[in-house]
Amino acid sequence: MAIRLKYIWQSAALIGVFLSAATANSQTQQKTPYWASIKQPEARMRTGPSTEFPVKWVYKRENLPVKVVAIHSVWRKLEDPDGDQGWVHVRLLSPKRTAVVTGNAIGSLRESPQTTSRISWRVEPGVVGYIEDCEKGWCRFENAGRFGFIEVGRLWGDEVL
Repeated sequence: MAIRLKYIWQSAALIGVFLSAATANSQTQQKTPYWASIKQPEARMRTGPSTEFPVKWVYKRENLPVKVVAIHSVWRKLEDPDGDQGWVHVRLLSPKRTAVVTGNAIGSLRESPQTTSRISWRVEPGVVGYIEDCEKGWCRFENAGRFGFIEVGRLWGDEVL
């Protein structure tokens, strides 16, 4: 039984290493600029591409969208929704597409991508969610299991790069 358990743990570790390498590899092959998101509950942005550089920001917002504007080895130079730039290690990033609601007023998520469609729920500026199916000025936006369509102009994280 102990040998079987050891084999299971070794297999799980090997799969974890493979998936981590696959994520880093997929981000290595992309041309800048491209979209990514913060993968960890805490991520340090540095002034340069090494742990030798001082920390500029500590992000404590998992899934925050970021724009990758440069690559240096395993480091990515990011731009965040506020326009700040700095360097983050690739293991702290995810290729999942997210966006943050912008503006000063409450945003409306609609049942279909039309201004006349029924409002399914409302979102405040600053809410982060997953996006997909962005076309014709609308994105499908999901947060906490709720979803709807929101106009692209109300999001940061979807402009065509």
